[in-house]
Amino acid sequence: MGKMAVTLAEPRLLLVKLSSLGDVIHALPTLEALRTLYPHGEITWLVEAGNAPLLERHPALDQVWPVPRLRWRGNDFLEGMGSLLRIARHLRGQTFDLVIDLQGLLKSAVWVALAKSPRKLGFDRTRELSYLPLTEKLPPYDPEEHAVWRYLRVARHLGAPPATPRFRLGFTFPENLSHLWPEREVRPLAILHPGARWSSKLWPAASWARLAEWLAEERGFQVAVSGSAADRHLAEEIISRSQTPLLNLAGRTSLPELAALLKKARLAVTTDTGPMHLAVALGTPVVAIFGPTAPWRTGPFGQNHEVVRLSYPCSPCFKRRCPKPRCLTDLPPSSVRQAVEKLLLRQEIP
Repeated sequence: MGKMAVTLAEPRLLLVKLSSLGDVIHALPTLEALRTLYPHGEITWLVEAGNAPLLERHPALDQVWPVPRLRWRGNDFLEGMGSLLRIARHLRGQTFDLVIDLQGLLKSAVWVALAKSPRKLGFDRTRELSYLPLTEKLPPYDPEEHAVWRYLRVARHLGAPPATPRFRLGFTFPENLSHLWPEREVRPLAILHPGARWSSKLWPAASWARLAEWLAEERGFQVAVSGSAADRHLAEEIISRSQTPLLNLAGRTSLPELAALLKKARLAVTTDTGPMHLAVALGTPVVAIFGPTAPWRTGPFGQNHEVVRLSYPCSPCFKRRCPKPRCLTDLPPSSVRQAVEKLLLRQEIP
């Protein structure tokens, strides 16, 4: 058991986990473990503003401090810098008993260095020399360990008891989704999320279209294509290639609206991206399509999901770009259909 668990009954904790959406979700069980360990402590989470809705009303958190993501364009940059400086001054005016860096990057190390605390905890030998501000270092983590278990090692180090990982969210779910989802629709909803930040993670649009046709025509789903504003072109291409009508939600949903739709869905098929983990946290069965990344590290957590990938010698390569991403271009829609059938069969068996 760590020193804090022994000496501090009601500590003030600062968690630093800024991004990405999936990583923030992976850290939720660690938050729950810390709340169990310190039921009367005060826990604050420093997170990028885009992910703040995920945490704003979380029952295990006392405060959420949103940090703007710096944009390098004119007034956006100046406004972002002003906001960052205000948050930095506010942070410097506080004192914490413990600061925990769950990010392990330069952008988190800056905030850890600014924070006033006698104890700054994280993993040793993390990237970008981000371990330098730490006063207390856990041994370097095993990169092959799933991120959920990796983050939980921090809570275990402090004395948190073993428990099943818990993924509560802090959303206020919108009640009215009629502008996105027909109120009188009786078919079950399947959400396809084809986008990803890495071009190497993308499954061909034609393959998504074939899958969508099968889900709609053979399995009776209303199929919706979700994504960010940057995914609109990809969503439009999939819809144009499909012989059956699809809902285009790309760029039309806020994070809480996307969460509400994923919660309604009977099924989500995704690339390796944040909404995959959001669907998992909401209890929605997921079929995850993997190529250049490792599902044992960042795949859908838990048993009620399926991963589809080709076991090529070059995969996982962890390359953001690939001139010949055969691990995905060679993946046939039939393989994804088989995974969907497994999930649907599992739902039908009591």
